[in-house]
Amino acid sequence: MTTLEELYRRIRTCPDCPLSETRTHAVPGEGPPDAEVMFIGEGPGYHEDRQGRPFVGPAGKFLEELLEGIGLRRDQVYITNVVKCRPPNNRDPLPSEIAACRKYLEAQIALIRPRVIVTLGRHSLAWFFPKDSISKVHGQVRRKDGMYFLHLYHPAAALHQPAMRETIEEDFKKLGQVLEEARRESASPQPMERAEQMRLF
Repeated sequence: MTTLEELYRRIRTCPDCPLSETRTHAVPGEGPPDAEVMFIGEGPGYHEDRQGRPFVGPAGKFLEELLEGIGLRRDQVYITNVVKCRPPNNRDPLPSEIAACRKYLEAQIALIRPRVIVTLGRHSLAWFFPKDSISKVHGQVRRKDGMYFLHLYHPAAALHQPAMRETIEEDFKKLGQVLEEARRESASPQPMERAEQMRLF
């Protein structure tokens, strides 16, 4: 199987959708290769496109505050997006763009094997659970094929609608509890459980 560095090289030179023609930098993702928690957002914004790193703008600062509130640091978690290049003018990614990037997120999940995946926003939620609505399932936790999923509003939502900040903060607090539960359950995963987990993607 490919390594993360090899995957990053492929993403940075990917020509598979029109976003490759307008990007400054592709944004593969970052974090330890054995991260227990993977955050998956929608796509890079202005600052991310300029720096080639995920969540480095205002939403990223809020995410770091949320992590600090439950005793985690940014360098302990893995952060990526559904699409790896910025959609022009921060528009929503198109279904064809999400499809073109799908193989990269699948590979990241298979390589890192996180205990917990945190979906940030509706596009990330829909990648895994297309029939769900973020307004109905935010703050909910579910277990599927050996992994826990926690569904959150995107941190940027609090920047546009300050009234949502409290909701996001309350939902985020569940991550610490979910991680502890995941550690207990998957301290010694069986080989078959891992295989089944990877077949999901």
